[in-house]
Amino acid sequence: MQIKKLFLQNFRNYENERFTFSNGLNVLFGKNAQGKTNCAEAVFYLCTGASLRIRHDKQLIRMGAEYAKITAEAENRYGAITIEATIYENKREIRVNGSKIAKNADLMGHVNSVFFSPGELRLIQDGPDERRRFMNISISQTSPAYYTALLRYNKILDQRNTLLKNHDVSLVLDTLPVWDEQLCKYAAVIIKKRVEFLSKLAPYAREIHSFLTDGVEELDVKPDRKYGGDEEEIAKTLAARLSANYEKDLRLGFTTVGPHRDDLDVFISGKDAKAYASQGQTRTAALALKLAEVKIFKDISGENPILVLDDVMSELDLPRRKKLLGCIEDLQTVLTCTHAERVLYGKDCNKIRIENGRIKTK
Repeated sequence: MQIKKLFLQNFRNYENERFTFSNGLNVLFGKNAQGKTNCAEAVFYLCTGASLRIRHDKQLIRMGAEYAKITAEAENRYGAITIEATIYENKREIRVNGSKIAKNADLMGHVNSVFFSPGELRLIQDGPDERRRFMNISISQTSPAYYTALLRYNKILDQRNTLLKNHDVSLVLDTLPVWDEQLCKYAAVIIKKRVEFLSKLAPYAREIHSFLTDGVEELDVKPDRKYGGDEEEIAKTLAARLSANYEKDLRLGFTTVGPHRDDLDVFISGKDAKAYASQGQTRTAALALKLAEVKIFKDISGENPILVLDDVMSELDLPRRKKLLGCIEDLQTVLTCTHAERVLYGKDCNKIRIENGRIKTK
């Protein structure tokens, strides 16, 4: 998979720019706050239909403009593909090869992307929300069924939580089993896919982390809760757990068990990374997880995803920079940095200088 050309119109600080990418390393460089990250964000948005930086799409529209438009001419193993997103104040339209898609699930999988920035350190350091978010974004790109199940699960979960706040306890207890049946159906799909994902992620992350640290440290990634069996068995197990927690859920007013509460544990040389990892260890562990994600995409789709590295080099020491460059030789990569010559060490690449939302050729 690769993006050949990217067009940005009224997107963030870009008025009208056209990028041409090579199939290898593409380096967007320039001073801070010029628009490098905005371009990287646009690539990820066209792959997933979402931004990692904002909650509302209208924030992507350039100040004073009525809409923003992002278009990519890309290629996957099935041939050429054009993806276009037009974002208005209160709505958006996404088209694939000219056809408007009805739901975001229809966008997933056409072009996959893995995004890594210093902000991804939250994956290790912060609470379980960040690690669930990591799994949700990654799995959704290769499994529309997962994405759909996640949407439906969250909708039913909201309805269940609203019910738990009702003061008519008798009504709540009579109604909960109805919601639980549907909740468990979609939860089983989510849990099963996460189990499969982590079974692939853990060995890849361990191998990559060992390479990045010269074998000095060992990375282990494990789910915090064990689930066994097929989807039907998982649904039955979760239904029993939900039932056992009725009293607790009623007291607290929200659902206390389910995949929306699950987490994954990250250990570095046997120690809990959340509690004991240094900043350097955290960066390396997070990078290993993201590069492992690349390998999973290749296994599932038969193609490498597009790797987006936003201001990552400044966070790594010299040996790890060189190791990272060695890891991405076969990938189309969009890398942002302030000084290209300080991070590339003579590596051949497509350099694009950005200044005030414009591509500068001189």
